Amino acid sequence: MTEEAVTEVVEMSDEERLAKANETVKNYAYGTAAVGVIPAPGIDLVGMTAVQLAMLHKLSSIYNVKFTKSLARNAIAALIGGGVPFLTGATVASVVKAVPFVGAYVAVLTQPVLGGAVAYGLGKVFIQHFESGGTFLTFDPNKVRDYYEEMVSEGGKAAA
Repeated sequence: MTEEAVTEVVEMSDEERLAKANETVKNYAYGTAAVGVIPAPGIDLVGMTAVQLAMLHKLSSIYNVKFTKSLARNAIAALIGGGVPFLTGATVASVVKAVPFVGAYVAVLTQPVLGGAVAYGLGKVFIQHFESGGTFLTFDPNKVRDYYEEMVSEGGKAAA
């Protein structure tokens, strides 16, 4: 006798879906911040990107949007890549970890806040995008750049 996999689609109200999405963003922002504590330069950035991809995968499942790792990675790069101050800050914080003694301590204080704030901003942007019926294919980072920066700032205040 064989068993068939049954996929159950859980119906949620708009309010329930939004609450679940916001909770997801909060949890993954904390996860990204935690990865920022990794003392090895560069590995922290790779880890934070992996957590952000996982967050977008979870959000896409909440909104029943097709997830493709390459499209999600491109969306992250397009949005965060436009935020050069973050990239510079995150890269510097990661590289500072290589400075003997002091570097790890300085980076441990800054990298988690930066990573958590960016994950929060990224998640909030995609909640807004998915709520409006968007997909990874229709994502335009230029249209949401101001909102992203606002949400990163909000996330940074919450993390600090």
